[in-house]
Amino acid sequence: MHKSMVDKYQGKNIGIMGGTFDPIHIGHLIMGEIVGQEFDLHEVIYIPVGDPPHKSGESIASAAHRYKMMKKAIADNPRFNLSDIEINRTGKTYTIDTMEQLHKVYEGANFYFIIGADSLLQIRTWKRVDELFRKCSFIVYRRWGSSDGELIEEAKNLRRIYSANIFFASGPLIGVSSTYIRESLKEGQTVKYLVPDTVLEYIDQNRIYD
Repeated sequence: MHKSMVDKYQGKNIGIMGGTFDPIHIGHLIMGEIVGQEFDLHEVIYIPVGDPPHKSGESIASAAHRYKMMKKAIADNPRFNLSDIEINRTGKTYTIDTMEQLHKVYEGANFYFIIGADSLLQIRTWKRVDELFRKCSFIVYRRWGSSDGELIEEAKNLRRIYSANIFFASGPLIGVSSTYIRESLKEGQTVKYLVPDTVLEYIDQNRIYD
């Protein structure tokens, strides 16, 4: 990598938000905005998964549709960026592979992987999690139904076992899910204000969740 590229990201704090995003909704955007400000992140990169290992057998919208919806959703936020590195990868998508790739592209940057409370409680099952903790810190955003006591205890254990860097964001709890949005659309119920208007228009035009 050229020295100018290394200098560009040297010491920069970059947030990563991975997920299926089927579809992206205001919860994802609020998380990125609040965490970005609270932790002084240079940018927040949204990375839609291609073939997620935790959703084998489930039917999800195509990677192309999910990517286009996300592009529309983040278009007006200068802090947000979008990457297709996972949807372009063949086979199952694992976070450790993504982080290894990102370290090559954003050499010298400090990475903060933004996750929900449920992901923290499952993180020990992730591929090569010991290596993953060495490649990035984690910022946990609490969700409805999560127990603070359980989360704090698990974070304590992960710090002790893996020397993990784990932080908690202080944003408001968001009770919106992609599952709720998909089910509402299939039943003909409104989801206005739960997804950006540009995304809702794209969903309607392409009949993604009919």
